Amino acid sequence: PEERLSLADSEWSDVHVVTGALKLFFRELPEPLVPYRLFDPFIEAIKLPDPQEQVERVAELVQSLPPANYATLRYLLAHLCRVMERVDVNRMTRQNIGIVFGPTLLRPEREPVSLVAGMAQQNQAVELLLAHFDRIFPT
Repeated sequence: PEERLSLADSEWSDVHVVTGALKLFFRELPEPLVPYRLFDPFIEAIKLPDPQEQVERVAELVQSLPPANYATLRYLLAHLCRVMERVDVNRMTRQNIGIVFGPTLLRPEREPVSLVAGMAQQNQAVELLLAHFDRIFPT
């Protein structure tokens, strides 16, 4: 039988529970929202010395996402931009959101030897997507 959930239930009143469920959903996908084949190109784009080039390259990569991935990523990041507007209340800076969602949305197919090295760049990728949302996801 189908399980019915109501977000009005008290168990969902804690934003951390909802965020945890959202992160778990994305982490449990058979492939991350940014597909494995785009992981290395995303990381290479983050490493480019020119910030303008970084944004242009990431925008190209985002445009190459499958339509469902693109729409989902755009919707999620638009929401996270709204979360950042309330930083005074929730302390969710762009950097904090990068730390929370970087490894969830963008991960390599095989775990790297050094987890820390790749993680910083995964976080930076999400930070860049948020910082330049309007340029990367034009309306």
